[in-house]
Amino acid sequence: MLAVRVSPRSARDGIDGLAETAEGPAVKVRVRAVPADGEANAAVEAAVAKWLGLPARGVTVAKGHKSRVKMLEIGGDPSVLEELLAARVAAFG
Repeated sequence: MLAVRVSPRSARDGIDGLAETAEGPAVKVRVRAVPADGEANAAVEAAVAKWLGLPARGVTVAKGHKSRVKMLEIGGDPSVLEELLAARVAAFG
């Protein structure tokens, strides 16, 4: 599970570092999609999958479908994913 804070209607899709939320630290995700009819959720799944180098079907919104803070479920080997996430987050500095 990965916590993300989403900014819909952004100028671009991408990952912008870490943010503190009421639920704890989360990865900041910007998407161009609007938060209607699941468009932003699908865009978040695609952006995070691309960032991690995983297939899009490997990332799904598990909680927070109508919230800016979402919990994503990422499929794969937990130990490999933990290393991958640690490396990606460390790149933020």
